[in-house]
Amino acid sequence: MTHPMPSTRPLRLPALAALLLALALPAAAQSAAAPATGSRITAVKLYPGSATVQRTLRVAPGARQAVFACLPAGLDAASLQVSADAGVRVGELALRQQPRELLGSACASPLDERIRALEDQIAALAAEAGGIDFATGYLKNFGLGGEATRGTPPGQIAATLQALQQGGQSALLRRHQLARQQQALERELKPLRAERDRANDQEAPVSTVQVTLSAPQGGELRLAYQVRGPGWQPAYRASLDSAAGKLRLERLAQVAQSSGEDWSDVPITLSTGQPGAATQGPLPRPWRVGIEPPAAPPAEGQLRMAAAPAPAPVAALAKTAEAQPSFDISVFQGSFATEFVVPQRVSVPSSGERVTLALGEQLLDTRLRVRATPALDASAYLIASFATPPGVWPAGPVNLYRDGAYVGSARLDAASASRDGLAFGRDELVGVRVERPEQQQGTGGFIGSRNQRSDSRRYVIDNRHRDSITLEVLDSAPVGEHDDVRVESRYQPAPRTEAWNGQKGVVAWEQSLAGGASQSFGAEHVIIWPKDARLRERR
Repeated sequence: MTHPMPSTRPLRLPALAALLLALALPAAAQSAAAPATGSRITAVKLYPGSATVQRTLRVAPGARQAVFACLPAGLDAASLQVSADAGVRVGELALRQQPRELLGSACASPLDERIRALEDQIAALAAEAGGIDFATGYLKNFGLGGEATRGTPPGQIAATLQALQQGGQSALLRRHQLARQQQALERELKPLRAERDRANDQEAPVSTVQVTLSAPQGGELRLAYQVRGPGWQPAYRASLDSAAGKLRLERLAQVAQSSGEDWSDVPITLSTGQPGAATQGPLPRPWRVGIEPPAAPPAEGQLRMAAAPAPAPVAALAKTAEAQPSFDISVFQGSFATEFVVPQRVSVPSSGERVTLALGEQLLDTRLRVRATPALDASAYLIASFATPPGVWPAGPVNLYRDGAYVGSARLDAASASRDGLAFGRDELVGVRVERPEQQQGTGGFIGSRNQRSDSRRYVIDNRHRDSITLEVLDSAPVGEHDDVRVESRYQPAPRTEAWNGQKGVVAWEQSLAGGASQSFGAEHVIIWPKDARLRERR
């Protein structure tokens, strides 16, 4: 007797219905159950000492929540700002901190995939090396036991042994090649693991921002927040072409950050503003004037010196200072902020490493002269003067190149550089000689009522260039600071000014000096002061 097969339709219907229901549900209903995650950094605005980071997250149609995970623990909660496309309405925000390890793969480093690929390659090489070791071991035992030649005709023994030898050599050579490949992969893997471990301390706290929203059509959600510590500093590179009288001035920026998240391939804007500075200056208080009451005698207990507060541990202060990149932010003081948009996308790791960015360059006309200060330095220096380029040029370090050769570094201040010029090292073909200064002191006036001192000096400049140069010689001259002190100065030749750059008492000669020629400069200063007074001199 045959029994009919039981019908499977009742068993299939629930599964089929569930499948059809899942296919019929709109994507919005499915996506609403899980919040949108996986944000990326899309813009950074960097200030001296802080940065505003913008992250962007794509939310699916019908989403009710979005989570920005693995944010820096030190972000400023008061600076959180959320914006979205027109089709997305934003509700409340929730900020919390938790250890990175609790978020699992949500905070996985982008280096993990690269590290796993290298580990797989190393494992494959190790497996191949193990197989070769097994094969060479078998061949070795096979030969030692006599199995290789047992039953082999005498005429083929030599060929068999040669085949075993060649096979063993090939296996050992391949084993050596595998070892070298493993060493190369290990060297490549080691810094990647170190960088991952540095950026992904599992015990370190991270911030998570949860956003409640309504997105019937979906769209982009943007979160902006500020972090303290990142910074940037202006830097410059000045390349002088002395033959053409041209100066190529390149504007650079040194950027560093250790916020806890890497900035990878993002557009960066540099701003001279300081969001952390005071928004208003101090206001005056009433100036009250009265009579101080008589002081009460101190109590016996007050005579004992109070214990000084315990200083902060030096190690803790050093660790805090080392954790953040250090920049000189005093150069950014000004009335208004200026922004520089970096033309290319930039990657700045969160390791404190300084990254130099190029912001543009200017080709400037210069006026070259050779400056000497013989009383202080027996050398002459090449000076390039130029008009300040348009725009804002904050003061910063500058690397100097003269005719393609590096000559040193200095500090560029656009205002002073346009006035004093920029020095490009010694001019070894200009000699500076100082004649022995002469001083004579005595008395003068009516019956020797006044002291008098004469100070003579003489400098000789030799131009060993074939061409003429513009020579500038600087020297100091005495300036009377009291009505009873009189100064008489005589110069040969006459100086261009006795108040160089507005400084009274700084004398400047300037003239053209032909190639192979020499020029002497002399000064005599007579100082007269009362006999019963002591002369005070400050230089």
